[in-house]
Amino acid sequence: MSDLFALLRHSLAGLRVLVAATLLCGLLYPLVVTGIAQAAFGWRADGSLVTETGERTNDPDEAVGSALIGQRNDDEGLFYPRPSAAGDGWDTLSTYGSNLGPEDPDLVKAIRERQREIAAREGVPVGQVPADAVTASASGIDPDISPAYAAIQVSRVARANGLSEDAVAALVAEHTDGRTFGFLGEPRVNVLELNIAVRAQRVE
Repeated sequence: MSDLFALLRHSLAGLRVLVAATLLCGLLYPLVVTGIAQAAFGWRADGSLVTETGERTNDPDEAVGSALIGQRNDDEGLFYPRPSAAGDGWDTLSTYGSNLGPEDPDLVKAIRERQREIAAREGVPVGQVPADAVTASASGIDPDISPAYAAIQVSRVARANGLSEDAVAALVAEHTDGRTFGFLGEPRVNVLELNIAVRAQRVE
């Protein structure tokens, strides 16, 4: 009988720990973290949504995209994002890179084809095409491109929209962010926000 009571005591103790851990980790902690995120970073916590006029919004119905998520662009008059290996491309439900090594024949072939295609499209030498223009990111939905990739697209975007190259280059500079905290990562250009700015100035 004493063994049965001991077993019950241990079971009840384990149950109390389970209930306490569930309340703490499954309810209290998420509520606290969500509350802090909403209070300190409301727009980012809600997905960094952007409207077609470039305004920040928390309403998904008003948004044309998220500043945190790259998306396909089929408009030849706008800036192109990085390639994507996520699903059929820029698939937020299947985010991943190609997982191919740098010497993989398929990857090398794809990179060379992209280099030739982009060089022809932008009217630049193949050697001027930057690495991020021909390689997918680890997630496949990187929202940013390098300033170098944006720079080789300026002439095409300017011609297609009836703008001067200086005006488009100024938009690129305006939407270029430096290294995080001044030393992490590389300077980057948000493609969605840049394209919204180009649309706002395009000459119809």
